[in-house]
Amino acid sequence: MSKLRILVTGGAGFLGSHLCERLLGDGHEVTCLDNLFTGRRENVAHLLDNPSFELIRHDVIEPILLEVDQIYNLACPASPIHYQYNPVKTVKTSVMGTINMLGLAKRVRARILQASTSEVYGNPQVHPQTEEYWGHVNPIGIRSCYDEGKRLAETLMMDYHRQNKVDTRIARIFNTYGPRMLENDGRVVSNFIVQALRGEKITIYGSGEQTRSFCYVTDLIEGLIGLMNVEGVHDPINLGNANEFTIRELAEEVGRACNTATTIEYLPLPADDPEQRRPDTSRAEQILGWSPEIQLREGLQHTVAYFAPRLGRQAEHQAG
Repeated sequence: MSKLRILVTGGAGFLGSHLCERLLGDGHEVTCLDNLFTGRRENVAHLLDNPSFELIRHDVIEPILLEVDQIYNLACPASPIHYQYNPVKTVKTSVMGTINMLGLAKRVRARILQASTSEVYGNPQVHPQTEEYWGHVNPIGIRSCYDEGKRLAETLMMDYHRQNKVDTRIARIFNTYGPRMLENDGRVVSNFIVQALRGEKITIYGSGEQTRSFCYVTDLIEGLIGLMNVEGVHDPINLGNANEFTIRELAEEVGRACNTATTIEYLPLPADDPEQRRPDTSRAEQILGWSPEIQLREGLQHTVAYFAPRLGRQAEHQAG
């Protein structure tokens, strides 16, 4: 593949920083755009000396003009704590940010990939979820700033493609975990790992029988790059790990990875929390030749190895 100029919005975030790293490894020039709301400079600090990498602090809600060949639009807080902190801003990021990036793609004839989400399926009445399923989303609930924002981003992608012939891609990303997740982001994997490493009770919301599927970050990045570089695929494609676990099973696996005895505390389930979530990944397998390789037990070991020294440093800092 020839050397490309690639823009990654949200590039200092959890997924974005792994993507920037991988694209630089492939020999591309990478511009990372991030307002550092949930992204962290330290996630890309090791890339700053690379002459092919540039970090620009910028909010996608504001237009920007750059000369690029590809755009990965990852900018948007993805955990409930962060996207509910300022729900209007979350909607603006998904809608105005996507409009700005699509306008840029149209102007410079770049290919653009939208990081959508399994949340477009809401609390699904079809299981597993295929791309043809239209979803079951509460449009006025506390999660709808994110869910409906991402659904509208998909609408914009398809309309810019149909009306303006913009070369678009849509990835519906299912639960992803791994190093560089935020300790306090409220996502279930990081929550459980942090609690287990601190010797706290693991808090499960609801019965613990609700299910999720968990994709390790490097597998997800391979899927994103595969989708970006396949020709002529404009309809959404699910990217995730099709192995399904109950939340209680996840808590047990985290306890095993942290080598700690876990005590579980059950709390009420938040509003509109999906009961089950598992991707049908047959389209990704057929069209991209992609399927995840790292299973939960191995992925959790890598993730715990990232969190353990960080939490140790925090404890030392607090003690000091």
